[in-house]
Amino acid sequence: MESVSVLKQKFSSKGLSTVDLVSLTGAHTIGQTDCRFFSYRLYNFTSTGGADPSINTAYLPQLQQLCPPGAAAGTNKVALDKDSQLQFDAGYFNNIRQGNAVLEFDRRIFEDTSTQIYVDTFSGQFTNLVGVSFGTSFVNAMLAMSSIEVKTGTDGEIRRVCSKFN
Repeated sequence: MESVSVLKQKFSSKGLSTVDLVSLTGAHTIGQTDCRFFSYRLYNFTSTGGADPSINTAYLPQLQQLCPPGAAAGTNKVALDKDSQLQFDAGYFNNIRQGNAVLEFDRRIFEDTSTQIYVDTFSGQFTNLVGVSFGTSFVNAMLAMSSIEVKTGTDGEIRRVCSKFN
């Protein structure tokens, strides 16, 4: 897994900022993931035999129930935003602050001082960044991202099905 600083560099090379990185991570407010992508955090984090200590101890048993040990549970689904997975809201950022991040990187953006300020701001815990909100920042980041390396003319194609080449 890449560090926050490596992702910040990659985003910067495309003209995107740190606030764009955190804002776009906020897309995790909707959707789910397979247990196989994070179960290492539940049972043998950093080969210690225990859970990731950053996971809220009240939330850990729920995650372990949804993702029991073993390969058969690898495709079980877990919401990325435990409280409002079907709503586009800032609840995801509150979950991160409370130790309820499902993915390790989601937790890392709270632990890194350069991104924590945006997690705090988007969750409503910090209001010194006047005019910065999750919704507005997400829209701005999506607009900026949509202008990166745009293909025109015969250099690209519009896919009929997004996940497949025509």
